[in-house]
Amino acid sequence: MSRLPRIRHVLAASAALALTFLCAPQSFADEQVDIELVLAVDVSLSMSPDEMEIQRRGYATALTDPRVLEAITDGAHGRIALTYFEWAGSTSQHVIVPWTVIAGREDAERVAQRISAEPPRQSRRTSISGALHFAADLFAESGFKSFKRVIDISGDGPNNEGRPVDAARDAVVQQKIAINGLPVMAAGTELLPYEVADLDTYYSECVIGGPGSFVMPVNGWEQFPEAIRRKLLIELANTPPSHNEKRPPVILAQGKPPYDCMIGEKLWQGDRGRQRMYDP
Repeated sequence: MSRLPRIRHVLAASAALALTFLCAPQSFADEQVDIELVLAVDVSLSMSPDEMEIQRRGYATALTDPRVLEAITDGAHGRIALTYFEWAGSTSQHVIVPWTVIAGREDAERVAQRISAEPPRQSRRTSISGALHFAADLFAESGFKSFKRVIDISGDGPNNEGRPVDAARDAVVQQKIAINGLPVMAAGTELLPYEVADLDTYYSECVIGGPGSFVMPVNGWEQFPEAIRRKLLIELANTPPSHNEKRPPVILAQGKPPYDCMIGEKLWQGDRGRQRMYDP
């Protein structure tokens, strides 16, 4: 074989090899992490500026806590992938921190700074179902691989817009994604007409799902940072939560009599004097 044909042969083989790698399934290029975690945080109009600041500070503080960082580095791969977004109505979701690897303190501090880099974009209504579907879609573009995919969703009221929340939960869980909840019941003794007193039960029966899923209620804003830290430790350590600690409590997913998962929609419509439910 002359030199010129030989060069052409080598170039053709190199091009074919490059094309093979480019066309290979994405899973071969995905980075392995111990958990893919979506933090979904309520910023509906029922949240005051001070409360939203407490929420953001709580997540930032928890992610940089030495015990949380130790739990991350003790994992099989020593790193996690995380994204953080804020939500309100069915079409109001805003990603604050895109998918990011946390493998140590520097990574965690960068995420913490980014959480507070811009003011929240508040909006009307509360669509937990919209937030769950948005969160589930984020996993498709994460670029990571893990054996554990979790949505952490926090909020201060029931679903009152969009798809029924239990239907959204079931659709997400079918994708092998676990949902844990952080219902915030710290607004005071006087409820708004579209709020529920037993928000922890609502989250337990209508929102969370998947293996090992749990609810961690927050009954006072002073509990919020500790609740976030504890919830992360439970998820990262992959150990079942305990009922022995005093604060904040944990409610495990369990079978109970049927709960009206449309209570938020009914309260919202009743508050406006409507005579019958809309067709979701």
